Amino acid sequence: MSGGKHDYFATVLWQRNNDEKYTDNRYSRAHQWRFDGGVVVAASSSPKVVPLPMSAEANVDPEEAFIAALSSCHMLFFLSYAAQRGFVVDRYEDQAVGTMGRDAQGRTAMLKVTLRPRISFSGDKHPSAADIDTLHHRSHDDCFLANSVKTEVVVENPA
Repeated sequence: MSGGKHDYFATVLWQRNNDEKYTDNRYSRAHQWRFDGGVVVAASSSPKVVPLPMSAEANVDPEEAFIAALSSCHMLFFLSYAAQRGFVVDRYEDQAVGTMGRDAQGRTAMLKVTLRPRISFSGDKHPSAADIDTLHHRSHDDCFLANSVKTEVVVENPA
């Protein structure tokens, strides 16, 4: 990546339903995320934060998106670095988990994100456990999003 500045855009759209009073705090938190490529994602507050039916359980919530974004950033670097080293990745699946709680200042925050990637390789050259560990460390060090947050991000290699 060049060292230049890059801008990224997302449009977040929420609109009150006509039958909602709103000031009683009983309104839908469902909304949309719109991205420059044309993708529209149905979003909402988490039902763990705002109870149903004010949250839309099927929609992506900001906490899930935060975890997915960290996982995706790490994966994209991993795939690039594995390719550079001549390792053929066939599949990369990460069942990432984020832990929310109170931080040292007593504020609710995402305290930790644990990445649990399972990676399948093929071809003549297979990475050793040390190679995989090095690829994960380098990916974590270079991930733009991991470098942008104060949340602890941990990568667990499956045994």
